Amino acid sequence: MGLNAGWDSNSRLGRRFFYLSLAAAAIFLLLLMRLWYLQVISHERYSELSEKNRIRYIPITAERGPIYDRNGVLLVDNRPAFGIAALRQDVDDPDLLLDRLSRMLPVERDALQQRWDAGKRLPPYRPILLAADVDRGVMDQIQEHALDLPGVLIDVRPIRSYADGESAAHLFGYLGEITEAELENLESRGYKPGDFVGKSGLEKKLEEQLQGTDGERLLEVDVRGKELRMLKTREPVPGDKVYLTLQRDLQLATEKAFGDQAGAAVVLDVHSGEVLAMVNRPSFDPALFARGISGKEWIELLQNPRHPLQNKAISGQYPPGSTFKIVTALAALQSDSASRWTSVDCTGSITIGNREFRCWKKRGHGKTELKKALRESCDVWFYQAALETGIDKISQMAFDLGLGNKLDFNLNGEKSGLIPTREWKRSVYRDRWYDGETVIAAIGQGYVLTTPLQLAVMTAAVANGGEVLRPRVLRRIESITGEVLFEGEKDLLRKVEIDPENLAAVQQGLEAVVNEPHGTGMATKLKGIKVAGKTGTAQVIRRKSAEEEEAETGKEKTPYRFRDHALFVAYAPADDPKIAVAVVVEHGRHGSSAAAPIARAVFESYFAIEPTKKLDNPGFLGD
Repeated sequence: MGLNAGWDSNSRLGRRFFYLSLAAAAIFLLLLMRLWYLQVISHERYSELSEKNRIRYIPITAERGPIYDRNGVLLVDNRPAFGIAALRQDVDDPDLLLDRLSRMLPVERDALQQRWDAGKRLPPYRPILLAADVDRGVMDQIQEHALDLPGVLIDVRPIRSYADGESAAHLFGYLGEITEAELENLESRGYKPGDFVGKSGLEKKLEEQLQGTDGERLLEVDVRGKELRMLKTREPVPGDKVYLTLQRDLQLATEKAFGDQAGAAVVLDVHSGEVLAMVNRPSFDPALFARGISGKEWIELLQNPRHPLQNKAISGQYPPGSTFKIVTALAALQSDSASRWTSVDCTGSITIGNREFRCWKKRGHGKTELKKALRESCDVWFYQAALETGIDKISQMAFDLGLGNKLDFNLNGEKSGLIPTREWKRSVYRDRWYDGETVIAAIGQGYVLTTPLQLAVMTAAVANGGEVLRPRVLRRIESITGEVLFEGEKDLLRKVEIDPENLAAVQQGLEAVVNEPHGTGMATKLKGIKVAGKTGTAQVIRRKSAEEEEAETGKEKTPYRFRDHALFVAYAPADDPKIAVAVVVEHGRHGSSAAAPIARAVFESYFAIEPTKKLDNPGFLGD
């Protein structure tokens, strides 16, 4: 019995030892498996996490490529600016951090949240830009509260700097923070949330050339994020250098001549099609966008009734008014429906059917031939010539001279204008074309719409003998090392075959507009250089009756938005043309008094003529 009891006791101890040994083996096996999982299966992941805890990647933003004028004068450059960024991996409570930053930064809380959320696409060790171009006071405040702002960094990056403020802003365009939609297309090219990209103008058109390639710094930090040493640096590569055909002094002189008037002007080299100046008024400050425009500033620009964001030079569509008489004259001469000696007795109006079509001069111009018709802008002469010529030939001449179609200019947003034809009216209005519409189109009214750029191209073609040139603003693009990547060349769209005698007849009429008594463009007359041009007045609303005009004698009685647009096109020198200019002054009333003086300033600047005081009595300025 005692022997059996001893055996049972030993048996129980053996079983316990076995189970304990089995449990120990199982635990040891689990530990081995965990160790194997951590060191083999998850080695790469934990190694990366460990590295991220001690390595910090700081991006170095590349400078955008500089932009120069044709003579190498710097127009757009970069300047260093302070930004506020945050590292997600060091932020435990994002909401608390953003609340604190919203009280210090000139950025709304919602905007900070949007930037934080967008930054979640970045790896946690890459900074999220929360505010750009903060001033020294904000930066000092951030530094003072550094202990309460874990993960916040002061970031230094280049932002756009504009030598002449608002000058040529529509041509350069502006930058803006990249959107989610843009990021989907550009992320493969290295773009990331918080980056700024071109939104309009050349900044958008040449984004790939101007952007450059960002660099990077690798820092070793301790557990508190304090920098210990620099591990590696990859230097950024700046964007390419862009040289424009623009002439800075001419650009500034043209803008100054506008004063506070709204409108646009384009100056072209008549033999190359190079844009020497492109002015849009009013303008905007592109630096607002470079630093990050506020919602209030953006709304103010959008709601401004004079449309400062619109590139009117290429997208503003205006009736050309009497500047279109150049087209009508050439069409009539080329079709033999009129000659330079064709005489019309202008009594102040003509009647077609039961409708009267009046000349701007109530008492008429009397006996009028082509030169006088151009010089004094006699509507009736062109009414008669248009009826003989027909809308089809007038429209074709307009198309040939560069009107009514896009010119494929270097910027986005170009509009085509409108040159009406019989077929166009039939397809749009389901109606036939009437003679009354022909005479209205002949003086640049009715359905006819053109852009200032197109008017400049047309004027250059008349000046150079019929060459319609594609306007261009890019002269050359170079890499940062000086390698030429692009060289602009003359681009001939078409050569309009115009009889030299017919062209000379029109040119002589345009010369008379400026240089002979009663010429509507005498405000542009210069000493030493002959200018050839044509004034124009484009109606914004229907022409008033004689009774309405007599009742409304004060020029300020018409509300600004209903006043006629003023136009002037010209080239110089008349005997050896170098440049052509087209000017549109919105609601300027008369091309002779509002637009022609701007063209005069253009010629004075280009030919280095000392400006003279405004003529006291330059003749009747009625068109």
